[in-house]
Amino acid sequence: RQKHMEKQKMRLIVASNNANKLREFREILGEQFDIVSMREAGIDADIEENGTTFEENALIKANYVMNVGNSAAIADDSGLEVDALGGAPGVYSARYCGRHGDDEANIDKLLKNLENVPKEKRTARFVCAACCVFSDGKIITVRGECEGEILTERHGNGGFGYDPIFMANGKPFGEITSEEKDAMSHRGKALRLMSEQLKNIITE
Repeated sequence: RQKHMEKQKMRLIVASNNANKLREFREILGEQFDIVSMREAGIDADIEENGTTFEENALIKANYVMNVGNSAAIADDSGLEVDALGGAPGVYSARYCGRHGDDEANIDKLLKNLENVPKEKRTARFVCAACCVFSDGKIITVRGECEGEILTERHGNGGFGYDPIFMANGKPFGEITSEEKDAMSHRGKALRLMSEQLKNIITE
């Protein structure tokens, strides 16, 4: 009879189909939830992210997916803030070059804009805001940051996005394992914070 006593895991739709992201979500939140992608939930949408902060964009995505998927949903929005560029590319990180998701062109543009900036002024951080929304109106938002600096050229061929030109703790993100990255990445930090907050909700 013991089996029947176990509570079924609550379903949590991640507002993404990105395999890298889903792996991180499952590794960090999978104990608590049944994590499904938008595709697995049958949601096919290109959600317009028109917020001015990472938090706003994460909320827009999570709300949309919750309403369409009729289930608790989680989304994250992340990007790179470069101090010498006044925090740019920020929320425009994925479309910095003018088109969406062209990692190489985004990196080229960033390196060009930092061409004459000396090493000590190339400080930057990866930021991730994660937002979880429930059908009862409850919302949890957290933020994780990873401080580092922008290199002058690409290093390694691992990671995605701006990883090849970002260095934290003396290590270029393009050269580290996914385990090393999870341990210090902005998304890893945000999801661990989220995991703590969610524990409180589930045990209420």
